[in-house]
Amino acid sequence: MSKYYESLAHFSAMMANHEPAMRMNCKTAAEYKIWKKKARNKLFSLLGLDRMTPSEPDPELVSAEKMDGYTREKWTIKTEPDVVMTFYRLVPDGLKEGEKRPAVIAAHGHGSCGKEAVAGNGFFPELEEAIRIHNYDYGVQAVKKGAIVFCPDARGFGERREINVQGDHAGARLSSSCYYLNFMALPLGQCVTGMWVWDLMRLTDYIEAQDNVDPGKIGCIGLSGGGLQTLYFVAMEDRIAYAACSGYFYGFRQALLELYNCSCNYVPHMWENFDVGDLGSLIAPRPFVIETGTVDPLNGKDGLDNVKPYVEQVRSAYRLLGCEDLLFHDIFEGPHMWHGTKSMEGIDRYLFGREL
Repeated sequence: MSKYYESLAHFSAMMANHEPAMRMNCKTAAEYKIWKKKARNKLFSLLGLDRMTPSEPDPELVSAEKMDGYTREKWTIKTEPDVVMTFYRLVPDGLKEGEKRPAVIAAHGHGSCGKEAVAGNGFFPELEEAIRIHNYDYGVQAVKKGAIVFCPDARGFGERREINVQGDHAGARLSSSCYYLNFMALPLGQCVTGMWVWDLMRLTDYIEAQDNVDPGKIGCIGLSGGGLQTLYFVAMEDRIAYAACSGYFYGFRQALLELYNCSCNYVPHMWENFDVGDLGSLIAPRPFVIETGTVDPLNGKDGLDNVKPYVEQVRSAYRLLGCEDLLFHDIFEGPHMWHGTKSMEGIDRYLFGREL
């Protein structure tokens, strides 16, 4: 076959010529506040959050292990009546009775074995290598700052994998059930991204109720798919005081439509309504770090030129609210990985109030 009649150019042009219906192009702070309410209501519906059912968490401690400078506890809670989330809670040494500490949710991406990578648990060689290459143990990095850290398995990862990739060999452990879950969820008006946001909201309910957590000092950080989780979740959730999104901030047309990525990135009708800058604008006025590697292939064919305009759109929202100094774009020389310099400084500065 010498010629193929593809549709990629058709859809790329369609998206290039379409302005998202919920575009953040406000000119005043008052306009922004009106836009934010409308945009959140729309995003709530697109994510299918109105189709999910709250549940009592029924927390259960599964195990606890003393580590270097902290204790790693494994817990389960229910996020819907028949849906269980597994997560690690990393508790720093020296936590006193009655003391309240900031909390950090460390969301993982792909190739992580779920919560294991961010919790630094490289218990087989391929995972240990992934942690090294991507600087993936940012949950451990956060607990070493003194925060209480929550490292959840997103639906479809780790101990929450579906039947299609269950098993104990390295390939299965490092895989996910995103496609499997989306194929079940989409015809029912739900999607993987929405499930992840919902589960993090329910985890936040649980975190807020902890005696040793300061509920006004909860942050969320993540690389790649963990950046996806952080971006959408914090856009929807005002209880999060600080966010760091790494390797997941770029124009959707080049990075998602023109690249063949995991199905978890695709939410029905999302691109008709939002691009990445609109989602990021919903995080204002809270401190927000965006990390971008200069040679990250997920940035799209134009590289940083497919990133910077969307960061500037977010900056315009922060400027309207008089808090431009709370948005940081950490561009580093490197690939798709957690950089952590500005992101970890943000934990010090905005969750602990430390002078740097």
